[in-house]
Amino acid sequence: MSILLRLIAAGLVKWLLYWPVFNVIIRFVGKLHTVSHDDRPFEDRVEAGRLLGRELSGLRGQKAVVLGIPRGGLVIARELARHIEADLDIVLSHKLGAPGNPELAIGAVAEDGRLFLHQDLVGQLGVDSSYIEREKESQLAVLAQRTRQARRVLPRAELAGRLVIVTDDGVATGATLQAALWAARQEKPKKLIAALPVGPPETIARLAEDADEMVCLRAPHSFGAVGQFYLRFEQVED
Repeated sequence: MSILLRLIAAGLVKWLLYWPVFNVIIRFVGKLHTVSHDDRPFEDRVEAGRLLGRELSGLRGQKAVVLGIPRGGLVIARELARHIEADLDIVLSHKLGAPGNPELAIGAVAEDGRLFLHQDLVGQLGVDSSYIEREKESQLAVLAQRTRQARRVLPRAELAGRLVIVTDDGVATGATLQAALWAARQEKPKKLIAALPVGPPETIARLAEDADEMVCLRAPHSFGAVGQFYLRFEQVED
């Protein structure tokens, strides 16, 4: 074999060896879209929702469902749904916190009582079934009243086989959005998108693993709380 052919063969072998790594990188970058790292505040949630709708305008007419996380996320969801001509619904789910660390989500429970568990994390932490059952019942009790209120005015949308977008007014730790994504995934949507106005880069990257696509308008490197990125951040009533 000539020297040239040997070099080509060696290069091909190296490419084949590294291809799985390249493929993972390509797929990850493809599903995570951060528009900017700008730290300028939005005027309010209405402006943030409209800007998010503009960013996702390519989804107009695809019969999507936009799910808003109570309470502030509903304002974002309303504006986004209007812009892309989508159905609007509320996502009612609560995370199941880890023993001694309630901000760490080990699972989520949906409004109908269905449970999703992060089995790897549950195993790593050694969480037993009795704790999971107690935490599930506790979170369902919190959900019950909100579910009754919401479903009186907003019938539950069918998600199976549809394009589903889950949104909130922003994330810090991301545990609430993660629970919402887990709950929505159980409905077997055709595609699941997480869409946010703002969040810290590391949280956005982690949440992208739980969605088919993640879109975030602003991911500032210096992040304290969601409210600092809004000039007006009033409490939203039920």
